Amino acid sequence: MSIPKIVVVGGGAGGLELATRLGSKLGKKAKAEIHLVDTNPTHLWKPLLHEVATGSLDSGIDEVSYRAHAYYHHFNFHLGSMSNLNQTDRIITLAPTMDGEGRQVQPERTLKYDYLVLAVGSKTNDFGTPGAAEYCAFLDSRKQADRFHRQLLDTYLRLSNDAEEGKPVVLKIGIVGAGATGVELAAELHNTTALLRAYGLKLGADNLQVTIIEAGPRVLPALPERISNSVVEELGKLNISIRTNTKVTRVTDKGFETADGELIEADTRVWAAGVKAPEFLGTIEGLATTRNNQVEVKPTLQSTSDDRIFAIGDCASCPQPDGSRVPPRAQSAHQMASHVYKNLLNLFNQQPLKGYIYKDHGSLVSLSRYSTVGNLMGNLTGKSMMIEGKVARVVYISLYRLHQIALHGYIRTLLIMFSARINRIIRPRLKLH
Repeated sequence: MSIPKIVVVGGGAGGLELATRLGSKLGKKAKAEIHLVDTNPTHLWKPLLHEVATGSLDSGIDEVSYRAHAYYHHFNFHLGSMSNLNQTDRIITLAPTMDGEGRQVQPERTLKYDYLVLAVGSKTNDFGTPGAAEYCAFLDSRKQADRFHRQLLDTYLRLSNDAEEGKPVVLKIGIVGAGATGVELAAELHNTTALLRAYGLKLGADNLQVTIIEAGPRVLPALPERISNSVVEELGKLNISIRTNTKVTRVTDKGFETADGELIEADTRVWAAGVKAPEFLGTIEGLATTRNNQVEVKPTLQSTSDDRIFAIGDCASCPQPDGSRVPPRAQSAHQMASHVYKNLLNLFNQQPLKGYIYKDHGSLVSLSRYSTVGNLMGNLTGKSMMIEGKVARVVYISLYRLHQIALHGYIRTLLIMFSARINRIIRPRLKLH
């Protein structure tokens, strides 16, 4: 008798954690066949992408090889992107993979499943703003972060040459969206530019002009107002300009045009506002999705259209008892992965499935080396407590360590932490290549 096949599509925070736990629990004992599908050969925790983009983090050190990880945790890895779903025959189709020159590396393939978990995450939503896709950088993937980093280095070198020739130099960077990504990127850009003189470039923070553009009334709208105010104060110390209540209607090679007819000049333009699930989800026949392509799920995290399909993370539209929806956060993906893991075990043991209730443990925003602010939810009172400074920084880093523990266990994570301390001594503070 064949063993059941569980296919997880998407190797982000939730998907990889789920495949790892299922492989270690069921795959190792041959009680189930676990498969993970992702479009990239390696995994990098998405909240780190802004550090990769600015060169503060060398992605080659922190990335996880899917194939190697699959070997150690008893699941199968498939490089490719899901292009279609046949719910009747329980088959997913993977699109052909191509090399950098457009030649086919792998043909179109199919993969059968008994249970399917969609964990394909989200991408930035530019809301169809004219010029955004053409003139803005996006930070949804490792590839996009690497591309931004290379372009940023080229810009630094060009401006450094201009400075050596005595020309006035100002690098204007505009960021649309004052959520965590936009705010953290702005602070990290300031930190990176401030360190350039130490590496021989004729540039510093005084040559940088960063503007954050937000359509809403304040930065970090998902967080309490007192945290938003604290962040605004810290950004002000870095001379980072914040434009709230400013709607961008068009992007050009000169900058951002606003609803008031103003042009906010920007040499480098980043779009970090809004999220939506990948478009292909909305094109799958018979799969219930929202306007933003999220999969409609029941409290058990099963699709409303098929009990054999689960969805977790940003691509899932999950209702809560109070009528709200689970927010697109890393902690949501982590919680959902753990919940689906337990529900799948319940299915195998013929036990009832349980509904998922989101638990908000608070949110933290890292302003590079300058500060960290956020709030933590009290387990007993349910009230939030604002934290900042070194304590907040320790908690912020611990979130990433918890992700690493979920993937590697305690011993290997301790070794990774020890290795990171050594790298801080022997490696440069910026990745300059």
